Amino acid sequence: QVQLVESGGGLVQAGGSLRLSCAASGFLFSINGLGWYRQAPGKERELVAYISGVSSTNYADSVKGRFTISRDNAKRTVYLKMDNLKPEDTAVYYCNTRWRAYDYWGQGTQVTVSS
Repeated sequence: QVQLVESGGGLVQAGGSLRLSCAASGFLFSINGLGWYRQAPGKERELVAYISGVSSTNYADSVKGRFTISRDNAKRTVYLKMDNLKPEDTAVYYCNTRWRAYDYWGQGTQVTVSS
């Protein structure tokens, strides 16, 4: 049973930082890619950052230089460090992985950035 559990969201002022965590189980974590997505009210879910099984990364243009995705295979956890947060980063953030042709999602964690 694949499970993804996000944590670390909250309320922060513009310019502040947060670190999200996603604890994973039920699949071969060390070889699998994972992504962070977000969904703001009234908008579609969008990819924020992705890290492959060999730790190559890519980012949405809107977060490049501000967000950093990383993974700790020993802890089966993927992180999203978010710096210089902006009000437009306000959204529910979801962890995602694709395993055996299925997409799995966590329950999401709310990030709210006040101006």
